[in-house]
Amino acid sequence: MTSAKTTDLNIDLYDAQYYFNRELSWLEFNRRVLHEALDERTPLLERLKFMAIFSSNLDEFFMVRVAGLKQQVEAGVTKLSIDGLTPTEQLTAIGDRLRPMVQEQHQHCEQVLRKKLINKGIHILDYVDLNQEQRTYLNQFFEEHIFPVLTPLAVDPSHPFPYISNLSLNLAVVVKDPDLDEELFARIKIPRVLSRFIPLPKELGQRLRGKVVVWTGIPIEQLITHNLEYLFPGMNIQECYVFRVTRNADLEVEEDEADDLLLAIEKELQKRRIGGSAVRLEIQSSVPEHIRSTIIGELALEANDVYDIDGLLGLGNLMSFLALPLPKLKDQSWSPIIPPKLHRLQNIEDGEDFFRLIRNGDLLVHHPYYSFSGSVQRLITEAASDPDVLAIKMTLYRTSGDSPIIKALIAAAQNHKQVAVLVELKARFDEENNIIWARKLENAGVHVVYGLVGLKTHTKITLIVRQEENKIRRYVHIGTGNYNPKTAKLYTDLGLISCREDLGADLTDLFNFLTGYSRQKSYRKLLVAPVNMRDRMTAMIHREMEHAQNGGKGRIVVKINSLVDKQIIATLYEASNAGVEIDLIVRGICCLRPGVKGVSENIRVISIIGRFLEHSRIFYFYNGGEEEVYIGSADWMTRNLSRRVEAITPIEDSSLTADLHEILGIMLADNRQAWELQPDGSYIQRKPSKDRQAQSTHKILMELVAGS
Repeated sequence: MTSAKTTDLNIDLYDAQYYFNRELSWLEFNRRVLHEALDERTPLLERLKFMAIFSSNLDEFFMVRVAGLKQQVEAGVTKLSIDGLTPTEQLTAIGDRLRPMVQEQHQHCEQVLRKKLINKGIHILDYVDLNQEQRTYLNQFFEEHIFPVLTPLAVDPSHPFPYISNLSLNLAVVVKDPDLDEELFARIKIPRVLSRFIPLPKELGQRLRGKVVVWTGIPIEQLITHNLEYLFPGMNIQECYVFRVTRNADLEVEEDEADDLLLAIEKELQKRRIGGSAVRLEIQSSVPEHIRSTIIGELALEANDVYDIDGLLGLGNLMSFLALPLPKLKDQSWSPIIPPKLHRLQNIEDGEDFFRLIRNGDLLVHHPYYSFSGSVQRLITEAASDPDVLAIKMTLYRTSGDSPIIKALIAAAQNHKQVAVLVELKARFDEENNIIWARKLENAGVHVVYGLVGLKTHTKITLIVRQEENKIRRYVHIGTGNYNPKTAKLYTDLGLISCREDLGADLTDLFNFLTGYSRQKSYRKLLVAPVNMRDRMTAMIHREMEHAQNGGKGRIVVKINSLVDKQIIATLYEASNAGVEIDLIVRGICCLRPGVKGVSENIRVISIIGRFLEHSRIFYFYNGGEEEVYIGSADWMTRNLSRRVEAITPIEDSSLTADLHEILGIMLADNRQAWELQPDGSYIQRKPSKDRQAQSTHKILMELVAGS
């Protein structure tokens, strides 16, 4: 076997030139999201949705990734990225790559989408476009509903520059005191409790140019701007401009020094609400230099941290228009169906029937095609009330605010069952929600564990212990997605429900590792990070190499969200050089450079972007005809393999492996939602041809499930 360090051509497979930058690869993912907003084939209101997602994605990117790079620069960190760039070089590259994308987004929104919306009766107007009757109504609305909420803050020697909170929309106002003939500066924060877009009554909107109108209104910042005399009576309003600030929002918790992790994270959350240092300023491009320099200086930013915007700032608020009752302007509605195996249970309350079905064979569920509430949620809910269930153990990484799962666990504890839940308090941007649920669970008598020091628990597992006749039987759910009924309608995820003895024993050992002092080093079936997953994955790649080198077939197909880990990538390069055919379906970040001669000629990478967020992970190895297929919670990132608790399970039922084969095959054949990664890091979207009609992964899977 050849070394992963070199090949027959003496190529160093760890050389930086064979890797893409993580941050730039993520920006390319977000570019694909933006493309859905630009694509004429996307329904109009869905285009607004993708505009909003693009913006929200960028907010988090700056709050975490850019903030982290800036901290590295300030700390004098010189460690190079996977592609050989310093933190400073990465920040420069991010700005160079991102600015044209942001400009394209706003130009398209202003010049294309707003006009298309008008043609469909949705009028996002500017204040100057209003007639007098409309202005009169909105001005009165401002006086009654908006003015009392606003707080103008002066900036002068006795009033220091106010703190600008994270992601807040603000007005920079210049007024002139007629008595002193002096210009003064003030800031107005637009509170988030107010709607971003203020609608007109239907009767006023319908008079607009005689067109059919569904919704008419204006952005709130324009209504405030044209009523500033209420806020600064006696002053002459000189100028007013909109700006928006993004701050470092990542938590810094020293777990080793935290006596109480819950209290430590609560304290950090208070800091996040206040916000860390500013990392980005979005500002109207028309802002004059003296105002611009004042804001930049007060926020301690540099010129390359500033993004000039033509048009509306904060396009994440466009998501609100998805609530309009216009089904023809949205994706065709989809209601997840009950898995065929569970059809006959729909009107049966007896949990024993559910468990009997699982005893008859494993169940694979694929959300959102199959119903989460009718499968996984039902399993947990029925276990909570089943008199024969003795214990329920779960990991919770993210869940919804009104989670039926949480309610079921509380009910189980009240029914005197042993209930243990690991709540991951370090789930980024869900920390506060998880703290709330952790306390409710504890108050109900549930044993709550807050995770392991130094490790984030990302695995998605449930263990149900049930007394049956003269034996104890364990039922398991091992999934790729969070126990969140809301995201289960938007994210594609897989889950295995089984009562196989070896999986039950493995989950028992894994929960003992999570809640006690167990240091389990081996598992019967599961691949567990950080225990054995990296070694097992590497060994399976090497096994495909051996088959190829011995004249057989080597084949790997992997579907994941991100591919970043350098050791795994180098091993894949080695396998490619050994003749293994490798197809990777990577939704987001991919640091592997495919199609490079002598390095990755046998590796192909595609990304699927569409109405659902691809979140499931599937690992397929041909293994000389003795195929092995796995699903689980881990991506091929260093954090997943080395710094998180993850679990991946083999799928051993032949009918279920056939289902996974079909899913992978549909994705690899996609020519509507699939993008092919090129050796230079760009992506090219596949297109239908005369010989091949459009094949959309999400559409095909919905049709298949609906017909099952």
